[in-house]
Amino acid sequence: MISDRLKNVILKELKLDEYDIQDETLANQIPGWDSLNHINVILAIEKDYGVRFKGYEVLKCKNIGDLQKLVDSKVS
Repeated sequence: MISDRLKNVILKELKLDEYDIQDETLANQIPGWDSLNHINVILAIEKDYGVRFKGYEVLKCKNIGDLQKLVDSKVS
């Protein structure tokens, strides 16, 4: 399940007031999440959580649920 914290970081970075983000949601389904903003979203997540991702870790994420699992693995 997507945490409110991760959802809020994504929405804030993409300047969206609200959007229904679920585990199965793909990045390209979220308005404004294009290839350029992808980098900005990942950097915002790293900053908010105080973690660093390797490129291949992010590339393995198929959906937002995978991204949440990656964040959780770094935080714990």
